[in-house]
Amino acid sequence: MSSPDIVSILENSKELDRFRKDLEDVLSEINKLHKKLQTTPEMVEKPGDNSLAKLKLLYTQAKDLSDNEVNISTTLISQLDALLPPGPQGQPRRRIGEGNEQKRKRVKTESDISRLTPSVRNQLEACASLKGEQVAARVTPRNADKDEWFVVKVIHFDKELKEFEVLDEEPGDDEDSSGQRQYKLPMGNIIPFPKSNDPSSAQDFPPGKHVLAVYPGTTALYKATVVHGHRRRKTDE
Repeated sequence: MSSPDIVSILENSKELDRFRKDLEDVLSEINKLHKKLQTTPEMVEKPGDNSLAKLKLLYTQAKDLSDNEVNISTTLISQLDALLPPGPQGQPRRRIGEGNEQKRKRVKTESDISRLTPSVRNQLEACASLKGEQVAARVTPRNADKDEWFVVKVIHFDKELKEFEVLDEEPGDDEDSSGQRQYKLPMGNIIPFPKSNDPSSAQDFPPGKHVLAVYPGTTALYKATVVHGHRRRKTDE
């Protein structure tokens, strides 16, 4: 085992640590933008808003850093493999490079989980906890001419794909199906409702605020503007 080999391994380890720290910073920015879009989804429709373009750029940076992290990890594995002594007689030593594809997949899967910041993990856990809850969901694509928001029930949340599976329990008369309808939607298309047993979780909207409101007696939502702010009552209604 030569000193240059050890120096190269240490340098690559430092490079791997740098990639991981940079990736954590980018994921933190993505998480901040996700929260902003969830709070005010209408912002993307304002002229001059570049939130979606910024989000795409951040995801591109995250992908590049992730690829770099996998590549340097694979290099480190090969370097260490080359320095390890041969195994016991009768068990031929694995050739350098053999099974690299499996290593790459394993390292990437493990890094996908370990590199998540606490705030991102907490956000994913919060989304998973919405199973069985009613939420507001945009069921039309971002580039659709008309927005359609419904009150739906969360069936499942996929942490890896960051995708909700929801159920429209009361489709309208114009639906072509005779029963309930399911959708798979990204996190940005979902807005949780305040907890019914926790009035403090309800957000106060000042007059002039753009919100989504429920049509009386339906599960359909429409865009509205607050005229009067929330008035707290002494009863539980």
